[in-house]
Amino acid sequence: MNTRFLSMLAALATGTLSLFASCGADEPSADASTQQPPATEERAFIAGADVGWLTQLEHEGHKFYTPAGEEKECMELLRDDCGINAIRLRVWLNPADGWNGKEDVLAKARRAKALGLDLMIDFHFRDTWADPGQQEVPAEWASLDIAGLKDAVATHVTDVLGAMKSEGIAPRWVQIGNETPNGMLFPLGNATDHPDNFASLVTAGYDASKRVFPDADVIVHVDCGNDEERFTWLFDRLKEHNARYDMIGMSLYPWPAEKWQDFARDCLDNARLLTARYGKPVMICEVGMPYNEPDKAYDLLKYLKDEGWGKGLVDGVFYWEPEAPAGYNGGYDKGCFDNGRPTRALSAFTDRKQ
Repeated sequence: MNTRFLSMLAALATGTLSLFASCGADEPSADASTQQPPATEERAFIAGADVGWLTQLEHEGHKFYTPAGEEKECMELLRDDCGINAIRLRVWLNPADGWNGKEDVLAKARRAKALGLDLMIDFHFRDTWADPGQQEVPAEWASLDIAGLKDAVATHVTDVLGAMKSEGIAPRWVQIGNETPNGMLFPLGNATDHPDNFASLVTAGYDASKRVFPDADVIVHVDCGNDEERFTWLFDRLKEHNARYDMIGMSLYPWPAEKWQDFARDCLDNARLLTARYGKPVMICEVGMPYNEPDKAYDLLKYLKDEGWGKGLVDGVFYWEPEAPAGYNGGYDKGCFDNGRPTRALSAFTDRKQ
């Protein structure tokens, strides 16, 4: 998630509709095995937060406060006051300003480890944002063929994860590509034109991750978690070309907010089908609601926890940049802090099922 939200609004305004722009729900597929997700009692709920902007916000002078108004470091605040037990961090290859590059990611990962928080590392394989509309190969890799791209992916993953390992930081999850409904590292990794290439890039990232951290779960991540066809289209191709991965990741940004129940119900129906069809667990890697709708955000998160994790459909939920002030970085409006204090939204992670 980033300025994609604004570009999506523009696409809707021009009437652009296609498989890779539509997030509508479809009828469940009949192609499903009998494999079921693990029982809830065998695993803890993952209450996560993506805080890739945190060091940049701090550099700009932003402060964070408990509900009572006491200033507090943001990750500690999320852990102690919001029930967060995992942090997600994006990795960019050669970012122009350094934010989300290897050293910045390491700085945030150290803090997460010191607080006892689990860690998800999200490789974008770009110098900036990767999302459905932005998957072009980074400048440094522009001249590479597919064999070179596979080597570059493996080298980049090994470099970042190896640096973490040298400091005793062990991610629990590694995400290979960010929101990749039609592949990554275009044009050669475009899944419509080259599904075999995309599968081989995923596998290259998987193998590199496992060489450094054999126990980390490797995730392939797609946006529009409520859209079954979007997922089955891609994961059928990964299956056909024998891609290796451990977990399916989803994004879910219900809009309009009043329709959150429809989006959430379709998302969990999709998770049920995907686990049966591919034998993989599901994680909601990104979720967000308008900052001025904290009650609806609370209801969405509570539903995903109680009905999703509670019924064994998803392993957990990561809120995307909850600490971001309204309108940050060109218009992001789905944080859930107000003047540096958490709103009611994240208390859904700590409230018991009623």
